[in-house]
Amino acid sequence: MTTFADLNLCPELMHTLEELGYKTPTPIQAQAIPKVLEGRDLIAEAQTGTGKTAAFTLPMIQRLSRTPVEGEYHHIRGLVLVPTRELAVQVGDNGLAYGQLLGMRVISIFGGVRFDNQIRKMKRGADILVATPGRLLDMLKQKKLSLAQLEMLVLDEADRMLDLGFINDIRQLLGYMPEQKQTLLFSATLNGSVEALAEALLQQPERIQVARRNTASQQVKQSAYAVTNADKTDVLLYLIRGGNWQQTLVFTRTKRRADQVAEELQQEGISAVAIHGDRHQRDRLAALEAFTQGEASVMVATDVAARGLDIEALPQVVNYDLPNQPEAYVHRIGRTGRAGLKGWAVSLVAPEERRFLKGISDLIGKSLQVQPVPTLENGQLVESGAQAVTGKRKGTKPSARKTSKPTTNAVDTSADKPAKPKRSAGRRSLFGG
Repeated sequence: MTTFADLNLCPELMHTLEELGYKTPTPIQAQAIPKVLEGRDLIAEAQTGTGKTAAFTLPMIQRLSRTPVEGEYHHIRGLVLVPTRELAVQVGDNGLAYGQLLGMRVISIFGGVRFDNQIRKMKRGADILVATPGRLLDMLKQKKLSLAQLEMLVLDEADRMLDLGFINDIRQLLGYMPEQKQTLLFSATLNGSVEALAEALLQQPERIQVARRNTASQQVKQSAYAVTNADKTDVLLYLIRGGNWQQTLVFTRTKRRADQVAEELQQEGISAVAIHGDRHQRDRLAALEAFTQGEASVMVATDVAARGLDIEALPQVVNYDLPNQPEAYVHRIGRTGRAGLKGWAVSLVAPEERRFLKGISDLIGKSLQVQPVPTLENGQLVESGAQAVTGKRKGTKPSARKTSKPTTNAVDTSADKPAKPKRSAGRRSLFGG
């Protein structure tokens, strides 16, 4: 079995990894780190949650540390481009932790916060800059930063950056960089546009693929339940309470829908927060902090949160709305089942959304069939013809919403027959009839 000691990492990084509790490198780390240390350009494809950040951050820190910084100002020698603010914060925090003993200055900049505040952060420069393309381009155009000393460039989640329309920004950014540099491209999925970008940027790159393209983690159980749009919130409440879910990430298709679902959960006594692109960055960070610290048990998000969230041991993800892009499904459910842990991805599929299942099934190479909502037997959610998939803690009673008012009603589980969620006023039963 490969260890971090086998990867020729320096003593400072080895000590840091030991302090952080890192025992064994993941496959992407074991394959990528030696190649990056050799100075090779690299295209690496791996599922989300497999440790891509450490795979490029650790060798980047080691390579840059070989050249000591002269003077107080740290010229930008490493640049990581990311598609979202959340991912910028995550990569920046990880890089700062990894490089602490080597004196690496790692700073993240992104939109949604005051421009002048981020300029002040960069007053003494940074060895490694983690940035979203738009904010970085603004700073370069105003001559607030320079990339003239750049030695290493990483494009993290390149497919997502292209999906978000950053290709023109990336092309402009290249004009501020030296032609000679080491370039690394890391992504959960690769497609034609990413391949074209890689061909234009990378010089004789090594390729690493640690999972079949566009696949879902084998650690994630995938379930699709037949519901109507009108019943989705009731079913979500039933699953949360029946399974005693303590931490659940819920994805919606629109920002308005995210706010609406979070508000309905709050009215039913569920601590929930919403996160999407229209929220100020401070509100997004506050919502994420509340969720990761357990102050909120549910976070409702649009696809802005499908990448860049590193939540330890997230047990389940719910597709409240199925995405109309199959790739987004892979990224969403990749938030659970991370680092070798088991996860559960639940999709609430309305009749008009069933057409999306075929595209998802074709992409992941696995047929997703809709099934009835689980019944509640002896305090456990049980799917049709399946074993219990989750349970509740002793002493709690699952409940479901009875009316659309903000009240909570316990479901009677004393009888031997399966408990079903009570219908909301004016709505049909969740189980038909």
